[in-house]
Amino acid sequence: MIRRDVALLLAAVALVTLPYWMSGIYYINVASQILFFAVFALGLNIIAGYGGLVSLGHAALFGISAYVVGYLLQHGAGHAIAILGALLAGLAAMAVYAALALRATGIGFIMITLALGEILWGLAYRWISVTNGDNGINLHGRPQPFGFDINSASGFYYATLIVFVAAVAAVAVFVRSPLGAALMGTRDQPRRMNALGYHVWAIRFWACMFSGLLTSIAGILFVYYTQFISPQTLALTSSAEVLLMVIAGGAGTLLGPIVGAGLVVVVKSVVSGFIERWNFLLGAIFVAIVILMPEGLVPGTARLWRRAWQGKDGAPP
Repeated sequence: MIRRDVALLLAAVALVTLPYWMSGIYYINVASQILFFAVFALGLNIIAGYGGLVSLGHAALFGISAYVVGYLLQHGAGHAIAILGALLAGLAAMAVYAALALRATGIGFIMITLALGEILWGLAYRWISVTNGDNGINLHGRPQPFGFDINSASGFYYATLIVFVAAVAAVAVFVRSPLGAALMGTRDQPRRMNALGYHVWAIRFWACMFSGLLTSIAGILFVYYTQFISPQTLALTSSAEVLLMVIAGGAGTLLGPIVGAGLVVVVKSVVSGFIERWNFLLGAIFVAIVILMPEGLVPGTARLWRRAWQGKDGAPP
């Protein structure tokens, strides 16, 4: 318990002081990417890890919020209106998404989410009057919340860090709440939960809405970071990447998606500058994780750590 608290304290200090000891603006921007992709992965982890419903269309919800911000700003709306509109649009899309996808579970749920994601990607690609097609939508400038300038790399990093901490706290509260416990019950024993009087569909629906909220927030941070949004953001590869973050780090854990986001972003943004076939490396890492730590990096590392300490103390493993 003490070791965990010390580790969390050291991690918090490292995150708060990162712009002061991290060399170069580029790596500060990479840290910002890790944070908002971690929020995205936490959103998917709600339904995939805690709910047992694997989605291959979450990037479409991520992209909808980003597109709404870009579209509203392009037509003269303020940042507050654009952000509020993006959140509402993301939640509305998630409600429709959940109403359609929750008709099935397992492979059926995966296929429905995949189909919905491809439909929205096609709309973004073909609805040129709204999305500008392949040319995408460019943004100019970032908001100044409470007068705080986030146009610099450090400023945007701290704004993203605040949102990230709030998202982690919200997920931690959700997991420990009665709704979170009921969601995990529907994952493990849906028939028994139904027999006990729980409304399984409603539990999953509200979990999807919370997942959609986190996904929309991540999409807003993404579009303000890149200052650009295009149909590629909604593609299947984007959904696969965030699912890889969840599985690699450890589905159904709080820290797993964060670690997975860090792994994928670092390989994609940093290692790719030194290794041309970085996709092969990422795939090899994922295969190694599945073979050696099928539960994910975070639970697998904790298991090995406990086994090492038990061996050190002379206790049987």
